Amino acid sequence: MPIIERVSDVFEAIAVPARRAILDELVDRDGQTLFELCTRLAMKYQIGLTRQAISQHLDVLESSGLVTTIRQGKFKFHFVHTEPIGAIAERWPKQTDKRSR
Repeated sequence: MPIIERVSDVFEAIAVPARRAILDELVDRDGQTLFELCTRLAMKYQIGLTRQAISQHLDVLESSGLVTTIRQGKFKFHFVHTEPIGAIAERWPKQTDKRSR
């Protein structure tokens, strides 16, 4: 996939507040199941989305490369993957402001 499409996918994925909350939660405690995420999002962020809605948000995050999953038996564990955000930051490296010279 070309880098422009990947960057667009990442920006689209993090544009929604609920998805940013999911990422925050996975940074806080990586490797959660859908049930754990639903519970913690409801308690910590007062996000009252259905399991189906949170699952759809996780699908978007996974397709953008920000979340990876591992299935163990009947459970699916979700892990944050921050490399796509780092790639965006590296795309526009900080340069010295020539006007301040």
